[in-house]
Amino acid sequence: MDDLKTDYNNPFFTRGCKTVPDPEESVADTCSVGCCKMGAQNWMKAIPQPSVSEASVEIVEVRFKNSKKDFYRLSPDTSLNPGDIVAVESSPGHDIGIVTLTGATALRQFNNARQSNGIDGLRKVYRRARSTDIEKWMQAVGREFDTLVKTRQISRRLNLNMKINDIEYQGDGTKAVFYYTADERVDFRELIKVLAEEFRVRIEMKQIGIRQEASRMGGIGSCGRELCCSTWLSKFRTVSTAAARAQQLSLNPQKLAGQCGKLKCCLNYEYDSYADALKSFPPPDINLRTRKGQAICQKVDVYKGLMWYAYLESPNNFMAIPKESVHEIIEMNKADKLPDELENYALTEAPKADFGMTVSHDDLHRFDK
Repeated sequence: MDDLKTDYNNPFFTRGCKTVPDPEESVADTCSVGCCKMGAQNWMKAIPQPSVSEASVEIVEVRFKNSKKDFYRLSPDTSLNPGDIVAVESSPGHDIGIVTLTGATALRQFNNARQSNGIDGLRKVYRRARSTDIEKWMQAVGREFDTLVKTRQISRRLNLNMKINDIEYQGDGTKAVFYYTADERVDFRELIKVLAEEFRVRIEMKQIGIRQEASRMGGIGSCGRELCCSTWLSKFRTVSTAAARAQQLSLNPQKLAGQCGKLKCCLNYEYDSYADALKSFPPPDINLRTRKGQAICQKVDVYKGLMWYAYLESPNNFMAIPKESVHEIIEMNKADKLPDELENYALTEAPKADFGMTVSHDDLHRFDK
């Protein structure tokens, strides 16, 4: 229990450390995936290295607080391993971070990031962090919580319509980045003056969106696991209600919205496979005409290849019809032929249909913003 309490109160958890770093050690106790925010796993560890020229490029990925990561250049005579605490170039002074990836894996990640400045535009890794560097780093990190509380009090006193979400001190303690969210433009010039006098550091204000705010706060999703944006998701893609419609999900705002109030990022995970599977389905807005009457599509079961139809006269009587049979009936209707009834094409032992709640157009418009 004492160990769990220590880890829970560990201010370095957001930087990937299980415990508070030891000033006498230049290696942090880094965590595996799922044990810390934005943990990195070298999946290429067991794969043979590529060409010598590619592997010889000295690039390392260094992580800081929460989702902040960057790439740095190494000098030819320096060798680093994941978990090493390093002092890196910053503006001004230097910052302290933890190495997450090295070698060919870091190079592939760098190429995937598509940074415009190229390798020559990267900042340098100065050295492995000395004991004095780690001590200053620990003091700076220890100031973050108190600084956050005081900053919120100051912004409230100045009547600023903004929310201070997080504060990150630079490793040498000479600079602090204040992350905030606001619905409209905020004039925080007076706030910067007050903060500079109060904390005696260089102040940088950085506005973030509500998705970034949720990733920094963290939490548990409706799936029962940690939020993706807090553990591994680093790039936010646009999420629209089209993804929910393609997956035949219940368009219920309470189920589709994440903790940030926007559509859940996981709606995009399987969207491509659903969109590809739907290409073989007939349009659901086409009514089927039979001698017994017209039938409308109520639901589509994509991976089972079923479409649920019901007669206009009895909308509560659902029938599961294979998509091939629906194509056949549509072609018959185009030739002015009418089948006797849909019951001849329906599955006798079809799975039970689950029809979700509907949502108003106002809610869908709010989601798509």
